[in-house]
Amino acid sequence: MQIKLPIVIGHRGASGYLPEHTLEGYALAIELGADYIEPDLVVTSDGYLIARHEPNMINTTNVKDLPQFAARKRTAVVSGVLEEGFFASDFTLDEIKTLGGIQQVAERDSQFNGLFKIPTLDEIIALAKRKSLEKNRPIGIYPETKHPTYHQALGLALEDRLLVALTRAGWNHRDAPVFIQSFETANLKYLRTQTQVKLVQLIAAYDVDLDGSLAFNTPFDRPYDWIVAGRLGVSKDWVTPAGLAEIKTYADGIGAWKPYVISSAGTDANGDSNADDLNGDGLVIEADRKLLPATKLIQAAHQAGLFVHAWTFSNEPRCLEANYHGNPISEYLRFYELGIDGVFSDFPDTAVTARTLFGLARERGYAKRLVNDPNEGEK
Repeated sequence: MQIKLPIVIGHRGASGYLPEHTLEGYALAIELGADYIEPDLVVTSDGYLIARHEPNMINTTNVKDLPQFAARKRTAVVSGVLEEGFFASDFTLDEIKTLGGIQQVAERDSQFNGLFKIPTLDEIIALAKRKSLEKNRPIGIYPETKHPTYHQALGLALEDRLLVALTRAGWNHRDAPVFIQSFETANLKYLRTQTQVKLVQLIAAYDVDLDGSLAFNTPFDRPYDWIVAGRLGVSKDWVTPAGLAEIKTYADGIGAWKPYVISSAGTDANGDSNADDLNGDGLVIEADRKLLPATKLIQAAHQAGLFVHAWTFSNEPRCLEANYHGNPISEYLRFYELGIDGVFSDFPDTAVTARTLFGLARERGYAKRLVNDPNEGEK
């Protein structure tokens, strides 16, 4: 019997290595073994879907360095948050194509900043199709509709544009290699009336408190469309049996922030209500936190008929709780052992390596030992 292993989603491409949301980054993710590539979608002034993490492009492109666009800098309210920057909806596609993507994580390689252009959704689909043929394996896309209520208010709604692109590609059907994700709810419910493509409800929180409980500070306590509609509650309501049952009425799975699956707690030895810097690097980061027992979210979601994909996995030691001892393989193995169905990874090669190790270990009966000792497979 073939063992089903988690899918690996190249988070914004291979964003640990190359500027995010570029064709070069997506192509690298595929080369490194990703099953899906993830474009976050926003809209240009002339109605084209492009891949950017946010409507505000100030942190992910070189737009601020181009004098011809200096006058475009302005403030805008995006999903209830006031931002200053350069917004995709103020630029035509031709203008967008003069911009270059940049690495927005300071500790990652910045040598490619400005070299790679901003792709359209159509270009990303074409890449996935071409690479599927080259690699002789299915490669899909995992688009996120970014700030759908915001875009609707601009008269630049994302949903129908996305469906038109999928239909044009022959990918607007249940078996297409496509997942559509959103942090909001209303647009997923609308999409369910228009398509049978797999839909994913993203579930976030604001932060993790010292004791490991999730924090829900406004305006990040709930989806923006809930705020607009006056719906009460917070995002964690979705991980209750009633919440999961509600999601099942319009979506096929959930995309959960990792602490919903395994949270972590800080140490407060001096009792000042602040987490301590355990490793002495002058920062209080994930590496100073210790894992708590896993929740039952994966089991509960599966019982409700939903798959679970978790985000976001990175290689940097600062992103890894103390239990993992700086080894990202250990984190993947822990989530794989819990039964996660997919992972969003900035470093898809690491996710694939861990998956290969886990698959072999499970076949040979030492998966649980491997989780405790990632070098087990070499013994």
